[in-house]
Amino acid sequence: MNYEFFLARQIISGKAHKSSVSAPIIKIAIVAIAIGLVMMMIAISSSVGLKREIRDKISAFNGHIFITAYDDNNSQVSVNPINAEQDLYTDINEIKGVSHIQAVGNKAGIIKTENTFEGIIYKGVGKHYNWSTLEKYLIAGRLPYYKGNTNGEVLMSSYMANRLLLGVGDRVSVFFPKNNPKQLPNELKMTIVGLFDSGFKEFDENFLIGDLRQVKRINKWKSNQVGGFEVFVSDFDKIGEVGNAVYQGLPPLLNSFTIKEQYEAIFEWIKLFDINVIIIITIMILVGGINMITALLALILERTQMIGTLKSMGANNTSIRKIFLYSAAYLILLGLFWGNIIGIGLLLTQKYLGIITLDPSTYYVSEAPVYLSAGYVVLLNIGILLLCLLMLLIPSFIVTKISPARAIRFA
Repeated sequence: MNYEFFLARQIISGKAHKSSVSAPIIKIAIVAIAIGLVMMMIAISSSVGLKREIRDKISAFNGHIFITAYDDNNSQVSVNPINAEQDLYTDINEIKGVSHIQAVGNKAGIIKTENTFEGIIYKGVGKHYNWSTLEKYLIAGRLPYYKGNTNGEVLMSSYMANRLLLGVGDRVSVFFPKNNPKQLPNELKMTIVGLFDSGFKEFDENFLIGDLRQVKRINKWKSNQVGGFEVFVSDFDKIGEVGNAVYQGLPPLLNSFTIKEQYEAIFEWIKLFDINVIIIITIMILVGGINMITALLALILERTQMIGTLKSMGANNTSIRKIFLYSAAYLILLGLFWGNIIGIGLLLTQKYLGIITLDPSTYYVSEAPVYLSAGYVVLLNIGILLLCLLMLLIPSFIVTKISPARAIRFA
């Protein structure tokens, strides 16, 4: 075993191949492995990052699972209130995978200023609302505070604020139509305390986030009535399983659906990212593997005399194949080393500097998101190493075809 490693080291050392024919081939193989790893890291990181960013934005405004009255038919406006003082909180929190549940209520309205007006959906939230989901999208001001008395503090999108020429600290009039069109609408004076920017136009151009108690007062609901519940899960990959458990545990007059069901088109679209990643990884592994096969064959043919000499001294084919496989493994590891440095460097640069930008109207994000995890980087390196070595097993059989006598005679 010691002499196999020693000879492998001699083969790939600078003195052994610096001026040899195989030198440029070996360099190309190392570069191919490095570039392949960089491309795979970028593909996985950008794909997973974009998927996570999109689903986080959708869940920030809707929760992972939404519970409402059956008669509402997935409407964005809360029509039929449901009783909040039931065993819903206790029952759902006992379902494995549920991390949080919060009451909400939506009401259609119109914001009017001196010069223009805008249709909105006033989303009422309560004192148990999980603001951490929206906090990262806050770009100005602060979050509203609803744990005290009923107030008119609201959170508005920067998109809506720009259209209405409003900013933090401004007071606006919000009108809510009554069921009887002959009656004047309810008017509420509200103060903008913060601006958010999710990059998701469907939310930014519609939602105004305010106090749930205002919705109850306008709709003349009882104090124990709400429009619905938003449920959050601890593991998004199990949202279907948890969503089914929530649905099965609801009373007959309530309905539930997951954001995957509500925004099916978007989630079907982001599924295509996985296909693209698989294609890129497959192509890069094939390219890297083929280059390594070429480099291995060049090393074997260049070391024909050495192979003949070893065979004449009693070395078997397995030992000689190991020598060249060890050499190939070293070259692969060298390529992976430089690939990791370049790939991680590029990803960290994008993560903290946001050099590459995207069109929010198409991708729902303004910068290419980056997901960097030590787990997938390690698995990717191990996978490339093992797959490339497996691809080299067959061409390494050429060692068995070399005759010791002929190799030494014609060297």
